[in-house]
Amino acid sequence: MLKAFPPYDGKEHGVLATRSPNRPNPIGVGIVGLLDVSGRRLRVRGLDALEGTALLDIKPYFSEVDSIPNATVGWRR
Repeated sequence: MLKAFPPYDGKEHGVLATRSPNRPNPIGVGIVGLLDVSGRRLRVRGLDALEGTALLDIKPYFSEVDSIPNATVGWRR
């Protein structure tokens, strides 16, 4: 299993559980605005993908790493 030490906690994690760009597979990364949650469906704004594109992972916005000016953490409303 590939491991990574993310800068935000310094503990070892599996690389797929981190935001590390050093991954065994090419993957696109994007930051979107969360508009609505309905059951297991998320409605977002700003996703750069084609209809039907597989979504592999969702991580909450982390300002120390993602660094988007004026962003808010929506799930902490």
